[in-house]
Amino acid sequence: MSSARPLSLLLGVCSVLLMGVTSCKKDTPSGANAPLRVAFFPNITHAQALVANSEGLFGSQPGMGHVEVRQFNAGPAAMEALVAGSVDVAYVGPGPAINTYLKAGKELRIIAGAVNGGAVLVVKNAKTAAELKGKKLGTPQLGNTQDIALRTWLKGQKLSITTDAGGDVQVIPISNPDILAQYLQGAIEGAWVPEPWGARMLAEGGGHILVDERDLWPDKRFPTTVVVTTKKVLETQRPRIAALLGIHVRLTERWRADPAAFATSVNAAFGQLTRKPLQAPVLQDAFSRLEPSLDPVPAALKTSAEHAKSLGFIPSDDIAGLVDLSVLDEVRGGGAKPN
Repeated sequence: MSSARPLSLLLGVCSVLLMGVTSCKKDTPSGANAPLRVAFFPNITHAQALVANSEGLFGSQPGMGHVEVRQFNAGPAAMEALVAGSVDVAYVGPGPAINTYLKAGKELRIIAGAVNGGAVLVVKNAKTAAELKGKKLGTPQLGNTQDIALRTWLKGQKLSITTDAGGDVQVIPISNPDILAQYLQGAIEGAWVPEPWGARMLAEGGGHILVDERDLWPDKRFPTTVVVTTKKVLETQRPRIAALLGIHVRLTERWRADPAAFATSVNAAFGQLTRKPLQAPVLQDAFSRLEPSLDPVPAALKTSAEHAKSLGFIPSDDIAGLVDLSVLDEVRGGGAKPN
């Protein structure tokens, strides 16, 4: 789904709540008595949010109040909802977060990291970048984190990109489920995707990983998922944001303490939303490329902004002020460096 589609259509997809279904209404009341609306995707790269939703942890913290949980399929749509005021907090990739910060008055704030790693280019046959010439590759959405990563990598490989016939590589932004379906049908050579979609493509359609994105970053660390809100929400609902981050921190520590058990909990939550939990080998493969992290890796965010600017997605790469970890520091006892 392209982020250029009308907002009313984009918001039509955000419909999963803790109890039942509702639509995302722009005129939802705000303030301490209103629901705190939290968005995430049905990807295991949103692991903490999946488990918090499944286990009823959102809203369980004293002082947090009622929470509504809303599901999106890709970052640009979630960020449009955040800017419109129909979402208060979101788990999202750094690409859409940076884009929104620069295009919406620098109101967005990254308040914590969530997951590092977990993005790969899976292909059916190509063994080198040169062998991608004339092929079609998928990404989850135009301008999302994986879309920017693929386009940047192709540019570095001196391959021209097109959305139709004529260039070296045709890049097709489609949803993750559609990417998997087209890969299985042979309609695309491969795709740059977040987990568990990479592991599913490998298990269900064969092929191999041509690029593990971790190999492109210093120390193999880059943020795949961050937690974001707006300056206004931070100012008006700071205690509730602190309560939410308290849950987020505990789940991150739980993941670190027992990765296998946490992966099982994530898979159960993933299965509840998608009605198709991952097979054990797929789950293990996907989680082998993920790292829980409260650190949003600011240096990598800056590099991501530079990539997006070079591709023409944003007018500037000046993201000073984007990261605000003050609430996270308060939750963790003051001043501790996130990791």
